[in-house]
Amino acid sequence: MTLLVVIIVLALVFDYINGFHDAANSIATIVSTKVLTPFQAVLWAAVFNFAAFFIAKYWIGEFKIGNSFAKSINENFITLEVILAALIAAIIWNLLTWWFGIPSSSSHTLLGGFIGAAIAHVGGLKAAGLHVVNYEVVLPIFLFIFGAPIIGMLVALIISLIIINISRKSNPYKADKWFRRLQLVSSALFSLGHGSNDAQKVLGLIAAAYIATGQIESVSDVPSWVPLACFTAIALGTLSGGWKIVKTMGTRITKVTSLEGVAAETAGAFTLFFAEHLAIPVSTTHTITGAIMGVGATKRLSAVRWGVTLNLLWAWILTIPVSALIAGVAYYIIKLF
Repeated sequence: MTLLVVIIVLALVFDYINGFHDAANSIATIVSTKVLTPFQAVLWAAVFNFAAFFIAKYWIGEFKIGNSFAKSINENFITLEVILAALIAAIIWNLLTWWFGIPSSSSHTLLGGFIGAAIAHVGGLKAAGLHVVNYEVVLPIFLFIFGAPIIGMLVALIISLIIINISRKSNPYKADKWFRRLQLVSSALFSLGHGSNDAQKVLGLIAAAYIATGQIESVSDVPSWVPLACFTAIALGTLSGGWKIVKTMGTRITKVTSLEGVAAETAGAFTLFFAEHLAIPVSTTHTITGAIMGVGATKRLSAVRWGVTLNLLWAWILTIPVSALIAGVAYYIIKLF
């Protein structure tokens, strides 16, 4: 029981870190266009991160992402030690990438840690450890590592072109005024998607811990305070901000106007809601990065700083294997005690 409590506390700590690590995803464009001040932006994002709880619970009626995440590993190989090692690895990688200002995926570091710890639990790759993975759930997640930013980029490109053509003869001053207002709506929609997608992964991990102890049989049976705590933790984390990553997301990939901010955030929100409909956990970081690239490409391809994007791509590729390795080492250390 003590280990279960430790896991729940660490899971909520990770959820909080996830919030401030990914805060830039929700606020980068709205801050860079000066629609809101940084503090106003994180407060706005945090409110809608938390509001996502009510949409998932009372409108959708289930936590699809949490259920998928809990099933990413065969339940026969899930132990409290595995979950603890996964959380330790995810926290370490998230803090490292936050410190260096790298917008890596909190979702994929948690998944990588979960897989790595489970493989270590059955004796490593030589012991056919890959059989612990539920490929029916995990393969779509892997595909969306590249699929989410591509969808975000294409949708942002289409929305940008539509808006540009519709408002081509508009008064520039009045148009900008309207786009700045619309950016409040698009930012809110993206924050709803962010909160719903990311908080549910932690919910799924906590549910897996309860299932491992035999207290519940499925994610739907998790105590009612757990999802509420998960959505609260990510909202508080977002409120704490993530200023190092804001610079990368808001200015280093491409310069963003209020029109482009509306297109990027709307495209990002669409991608997140689409992925949730399919019950596929995706990276909000990857999604908004792709969307920002999409709006940048409407001006000219050279407007996107592809060198920065390439560096981000390396971080995305390394996140799962590095997190898995850290989790494997953490698991063996935990077993010593």
